[in-house]
Amino acid sequence: MDYLVTLAILIAIYVILAASYNLVIGYGGLSTVAHPIFFAIGAYTTGLLSIHVPEIPAFGNVLLGVGAAVVASVLLAGSSLRVSGDYLLIASLGFQLGLLQLIRNLEFMGGPGGLSAIPSTIVGPMRGPLFLLICAATGLACVFVIRAIVNGPYGRAISAMRDEELAFTALGRNAMSMKIAIFAIGCGMAGGAGGLYAYYFQYISPDQFEVLASAAILTMVVLGGMGTAFGPVVGAVLLLAIPQAITFLHLPPGIMAPMQGIIFTVLVLLFLFLRPAGILGSKGRPI
Repeated sequence: MDYLVTLAILIAIYVILAASYNLVIGYGGLSTVAHPIFFAIGAYTTGLLSIHVPEIPAFGNVLLGVGAAVVASVLLAGSSLRVSGDYLLIASLGFQLGLLQLIRNLEFMGGPGGLSAIPSTIVGPMRGPLFLLICAATGLACVFVIRAIVNGPYGRAISAMRDEELAFTALGRNAMSMKIAIFAIGCGMAGGAGGLYAYYFQYISPDQFEVLASAAILTMVVLGGMGTAFGPVVGAVLLLAIPQAITFLHLPPGIMAPMQGIIFTVLVLLFLFLRPAGILGSKGRPI
């Protein structure tokens, strides 16, 4: 039972990550792969504050993690969003790798071994279910906030900026400020997911936020349907739940580990050729 609760909590956290990344890349059209580093910023900020400043309540630490992610995203956006295409992609990747290298070389952040002994804000037998309730509620809130944003007048402006930036600018609208706002909202949500992750698992490591994490989150968005409100939810559930389901077959570790990778690869290839728009992407409108 504890295993299923932990898996559900992980799915809820990745729903936040995939939905917020979809806002940036799917709705905003911003080519960036640095989303996991804002997840890391939120996690490390929350973890360090909970260890060294225990007077701050857990909710306050998570909010400060969100704030740190927002500040970092604005700093990155102010310089890198002036370029586009492959240049923005390279700038975001450099930011991610550089910050991870910095974390590995700072002892107070745990270094390459990671940050451990993060105090839990909830103790007792109901710890898992309560965390699941918090994470699920936060995930749903993020999805519906994003849906409200993109389905309103501001969402139509985002679509216009993404599809025809030159015409959008010619109408007197500030595309740069809108990009920064979208980037900050998405990255702030990722920072909040990092805070929840740190409090539940009580351990974070730089290896958890590498480029492979970027690929996983991107795959969730593409698989579920980029530019749809609930596509990332479906993608997160599929890519986390289905490979884990084979653990109940009680296969030898030498078979189980490669089989999970094979299932992940087969799912990606099948949807790439059979449904490239994603599971919920065929309607062409946010749902």
